[in-house]
Amino acid sequence: MLKVALLCLLAAEVAPGQDFATFSAEKLGGVIGNNAPSGEHREHYNGVFSLAVPEQDASPFVPLYAGLNLEHFFDGRPRSPESSVFFEPRHAPMTFKQIDDKTSELHQPETPVYGVESWTRFTLRDPYYVDMDFRCVPHKDVFQGGFFGVFWASYINAPEDKSIFFLQSGDVQTPGQWVQMCTQKHGVQSSVLAADDHQDLAFEATGDVLYANLSPLRYSAPFYYGRWRGQVLIFIFQPGPVIRFAHSPSGGGNTEDKSDTNPAWDFQLIVPDYEIGKEYGLKMRLVCKPWVDREDVLNEVRKYLAAKS
Repeated sequence: MLKVALLCLLAAEVAPGQDFATFSAEKLGGVIGNNAPSGEHREHYNGVFSLAVPEQDASPFVPLYAGLNLEHFFDGRPRSPESSVFFEPRHAPMTFKQIDDKTSELHQPETPVYGVESWTRFTLRDPYYVDMDFRCVPHKDVFQGGFFGVFWASYINAPEDKSIFFLQSGDVQTPGQWVQMCTQKHGVQSSVLAADDHQDLAFEATGDVLYANLSPLRYSAPFYYGRWRGQVLIFIFQPGPVIRFAHSPSGGGNTEDKSDTNPAWDFQLIVPDYEIGKEYGLKMRLVCKPWVDREDVLNEVRKYLAAKS
């Protein structure tokens, strides 16, 4: 039976339609909202506040934070010391709209520093999918280095294994070698490029930011997965835009008992040679289901990519 206590607790804090709402599919529930706080969930963390899955009494996402959290706009300049700039999507005004019992949309008007307007639509689909459709329009010619980036974070709640896994050769029809990635320290070799990503982006000294520190690993198919309790979380991306994966072993802060740290399983969109007023975006699916094996993971990826092709 689907565990809904967490969803009900969050939904009781604010009337649906203001800042967040509860949504459900056959074998998955979720609370989705803007940057507003809600009980234990902290301010400045939009996206999927929590997920409820069968036979689990907790969410895969750290309760204080979120998953599929729109976190950064970035370019080639160094990290700003001001949190409201570095984490601009988490601080700038953002509205929430419930479209129906499975669909919601976050809208962020043109942000004050980077000048990006965005729309993020989330749809829960049976039996255990969260589809995300992100669109954005840059309104200011302020990005340095000839590109801009958009970064999402998913803070994972004390998984037994902090790693993400992906293919480094082959494709979903003829898979080659798998690779396991678990960075040793936050911001060290943290971002993974696609095998055909030849963007030569110049980042000034930026410290330990994930997007500017590149891994020698490359991925050959647009997905990665990680395991949480008896579940698997699969992040699948529609081909087309430049997508990079990212990992941190400690981005989600300390575990509840302070004995370890929570990892972040992240991704980013790179837009080279952008044009003011033009729309850009990505489409992806988060699968949250019981772990079977890697062939089952590949089948989920094939299903999504075939349906959207």
